[in-house]
Amino acid sequence: MSSHFADRLCEAVKSKKTSLVVGLDPVYSRLPSSIKNHRDMNDEFDAAAAVDAIFDFCTQTMRIIAPMVPAVKINIAFFEKYLWEGIETYYSLIAEADDLGMEVIGDVKRGDIGHTAELYAAAHLQNPELVGLEDTLAPDAITINGYTGTDGIKPFADIAAQQGKGVFVLVRTSNPSAAAIQDFADSDGQRMYEKVAEIVNEIAGKPERIGDNGYSNVGMVVGGTTTEITAELRQKYQRVWFLVPGYGSQGASAEDCVRFCKPDGTGALINASRSIIYAYERPQYKEQFGEDWKRCIEQAVVDAKIELANAMQTLI
Repeated sequence: MSSHFADRLCEAVKSKKTSLVVGLDPVYSRLPSSIKNHRDMNDEFDAAAAVDAIFDFCTQTMRIIAPMVPAVKINIAFFEKYLWEGIETYYSLIAEADDLGMEVIGDVKRGDIGHTAELYAAAHLQNPELVGLEDTLAPDAITINGYTGTDGIKPFADIAAQQGKGVFVLVRTSNPSAAAIQDFADSDGQRMYEKVAEIVNEIAGKPERIGDNGYSNVGMVVGGTTTEITAELRQKYQRVWFLVPGYGSQGASAEDCVRFCKPDGTGALINASRSIIYAYERPQYKEQFGEDWKRCIEQAVVDAKIELANAMQTLI
């Protein structure tokens, strides 16, 4: 297996024949009743019981999706709520995903400068060498907030390169109010997100960051809901992988999202979270599979892959 993150992504996307990745954003109240009703996991106000339920749900979900998708994105916020119990579970899930052969993206959105940035990077990207933590794995890549500039990106990019890992820098997010700030233009008409993308590309384009497949280990997060305003980013930054949130529950279509893929299917990871992991709440799957929540999730992944594959035909 390649030691370069971007090369591993290329291999994984081509092997699974899809750019789809699944995000784990687990909320106890939305877990399947068969898990919530278990006698050891039926109290959402008991940290241990709630965390056990979430861990059970996430591990079973990852076993379903692992044969079908190249990567999983785990949002640390849904675990930090439970403090040390949740953080332990987050790292346990990283190990589970690694055992299942998926690339793991830690959605942590850290961002700072100087020594603080270096410590954040070490905490979230560096596999620990401390006694007692030798078996703990950090994710293969993380999301970071680069709005502090180069000083807030380079420490993460450097440690990622040393570890054979990657970073995805927030450039243009998928939330409705993002435009008020991220689309703000200077006197020359350059939008803020365009300037951030320019800075990210300067870091990403360094020769030491480029893998055999021509991609950097430094990528960009650009929401699929941003439609045509970000279309030029794919053409402008050929060496960058895009992490594209917004597909599914946030309203972005398959056609919106595949704009960030190249014709061979590489170059973008299209994330779907709630539309996949809570598929058993959707009438179309409940009618088909009833209370079999695992079959619902499995079919939702299959359907998303088909939808993205059909949308990709417009690029070829």
